[in-house]
Amino acid sequence: MKIGLFFFYLRMKNISFGLHVPPAASGYCAELFHTNHFAFSLSRPRRTRLGDFTVKPGLIPKITVNANLNPYSFLVTYLHEVAHCVVHYKYKTKLRKRVAPHGPEWKYEFGVLLQPVLTENIFPKDILVHLVRYAKNPAASTGGDQLLFNALRSYDEHAADTGRITLAQLHEGTSFMFKNRVFTRGTMRRTRVLCTDKASQRLYTIPAHALVEAC
Repeated sequence: MKIGLFFFYLRMKNISFGLHVPPAASGYCAELFHTNHFAFSLSRPRRTRLGDFTVKPGLIPKITVNANLNPYSFLVTYLHEVAHCVVHYKYKTKLRKRVAPHGPEWKYEFGVLLQPVLTENIFPKDILVHLVRYAKNPAASTGGDQLLFNALRSYDEHAADTGRITLAQLHEGTSFMFKNRVFTRGTMRRTRVLCTDKASQRLYTIPAHALVEAC
């Protein structure tokens, strides 16, 4: 391991999960960090992703989570990414097996990681009822489960004042603003939506959970 990365890894061990997840889950999150070999950092807000897991040759895996997420969304996103890390070591590294990013291995490991937090001590009832169902067959993104996504988003600060909604909530053919460009909503493709840039007429796929402004 490179010296710079080694000190970065040690520094990240001091992160306080209690500042970002429900208090009753902070110990569990810290335990997962200490028992799995990955670097962790907070990310600036990203419109198209809540977190990510990356692996580069010669370096330990890295997990990032958007720093602006509410505690419940942060926890679900963190566990989502840790599940990728578990799959990386358990299936890809040890068994040298090619696995789909959100295939059965990831679904199983994510479901296992979710079990200890599926309690009313951690999640409000309006989130828990949907999360328990979701945990039985997790989708690649919580945005793929509209009921769960809406429940999680309802705890975002000023969510009602932003004037934005998720792309999935728009009807096909509706125009919307995203990243300072105007698009027309097209058809769903699993967790993304095929959209047309009105200026260039080029097609793009945008995550269904992306926040947009209807025109």
